[in-house]
Amino acid sequence: MAAKATIQIFPDVNHLRYFALFFLLSCHVASGDEGTWELLLPNVGISAMHSQLLHNDRVIMYDRTNFGPSNISLPNGACHNSPDDPVSTTDCTAHSVEYDVALNRIRPLTVQSNTWCSSGGVTPDGTLQQTGGDKDGERKVRLFAPCDDSICDWTEVDNGLAARRWYATNHVLPDGRQIIIGGRGQFNFEFFPKTNAPNLYTLPFLSETNDPDENNLYPYVFLNTDGNLFIFANNRAILLDYSRNTVVKTYPEIPGGDPRSYPSTGSAVLLPIKNLVLEVLVCGGAPKGSYDLSQRRNTFVKALDTCARININDVNPQWIVEKMPRARVMGDMVLLPDGNVLLINGGGSGTAAWELGREPVFNPDIYHPDKPVGLRFESQNPSKIPRMYHSTATLLRDGRVLVGGSNPHAFYNFTGVLFPTELRLEAFSPSYLDPKYSSIRPSIVDPRPQSTINYGRILRLRYTVTGRVKNPVKVTMLFPSFTTHSFSMHQRLLVLDHVISFRLGISRIYEVRVRTPSSPILAPPGYYMVFVVNQDIPSEGVWVRLQ
Repeated sequence: MAAKATIQIFPDVNHLRYFALFFLLSCHVASGDEGTWELLLPNVGISAMHSQLLHNDRVIMYDRTNFGPSNISLPNGACHNSPDDPVSTTDCTAHSVEYDVALNRIRPLTVQSNTWCSSGGVTPDGTLQQTGGDKDGERKVRLFAPCDDSICDWTEVDNGLAARRWYATNHVLPDGRQIIIGGRGQFNFEFFPKTNAPNLYTLPFLSETNDPDENNLYPYVFLNTDGNLFIFANNRAILLDYSRNTVVKTYPEIPGGDPRSYPSTGSAVLLPIKNLVLEVLVCGGAPKGSYDLSQRRNTFVKALDTCARININDVNPQWIVEKMPRARVMGDMVLLPDGNVLLINGGGSGTAAWELGREPVFNPDIYHPDKPVGLRFESQNPSKIPRMYHSTATLLRDGRVLVGGSNPHAFYNFTGVLFPTELRLEAFSPSYLDPKYSSIRPSIVDPRPQSTINYGRILRLRYTVTGRVKNPVKVTMLFPSFTTHSFSMHQRLLVLDHVISFRLGISRIYEVRVRTPSSPILAPPGYYMVFVVNQDIPSEGVWVRLQ
């Protein structure tokens, strides 16, 4: 399948300079016969609107507390008073669950305030820190400390936030705090935990990118190697020195100028970091005006079928635009342990928000960052379940991708609608998990799970392989993401600098030595999954704590 190459020239740009940059190149796509799907559970009780993997291999999922009873009861027969719930003022059902990956089972959790369209991430000690939401949840901070005895549950901090946070983005910082940026009507940022300094800082960039359809919510945020933050909203980006609240660099608009942020929802990742090169990839979204056309005129415009990629530390950074295999809005982008990117979920037309998406995209695509432009996409086998608005995708330590959610309605709605509320949980297994690769798949034996590692040291990993090892093997290190609304916050994968690898004696045990990240600016403190990759086949990950 090949698309004819076209050249687009936009006004007010030097088209000769951009000729090589946003030439919409032919997109050769491998056939969709890779990857497998597995239905894990037919009903988890809630729609997985938000998702976070914790270092005990449990996944916390939740939706919102004010759209009627879910399909799973609160623990111990408890009930919750919900005066703002238009469906039920007394709710005895849970709106958050814990999924145990190893046992493939769920446990209901108790969340007290409305988590709808909130944000979050894990702290250096592994606690899930969740912020904001709607109505009684808009200034809440909620904490979930993982445990193995099935007793732990949510705790809440009243007025933990200085401003209402709804559709905001969090990012972990080198000192372990989280910065919370934007949200509906909030052109500012703050920190949690709070400091003695003023805790609310104006960010004009967010008001500048706010158009009639907003298109600047859930901004894409990534930590740069200079300690500043790359912030993308609508169709452009800045580099922010958050400690001084100063914009140190302004990036050009993506060619074409179409929005990529909520509700014209695309997705974005920071590509794997190696040799201190940082590139951001933004994919999908919706053309200008799509939200208004969907909402007011019942007209569903075809989604964008392009990705834009930029080296954020170039002297003169420019976006390079590439064709995707298919149009995609509301898709998720997941960094895989082999260094590739999975594009999954979403629709082919319309936008995010209630009932405004159409044409489910069932086929995932894998993007290979290191291949030549035009040869980077590989189509995968399709799912049978539409994953539209409010769906999520989360990488698990075993290399599978957990897929849940999809609820494009104001309430739980299972009949008489185009896309019923989705309670099924499934897993997508990329082709690297195919049994035919079992002989070259590494298995890490050291370090032991939950080991502590330090910055700027030599890390020795020992692993077994029954077949051939082809040097150099690669070691990757992944920070687990908080995923909602097609963006995985904090997602960060490092390819560690290789020192030496060798076989130990006549055994099938091998050792590879790599350098750990040099500072918290390169890799913020916390729990990471570490993988050994042999011939593009990753091991199962091992949790380590970087501090």
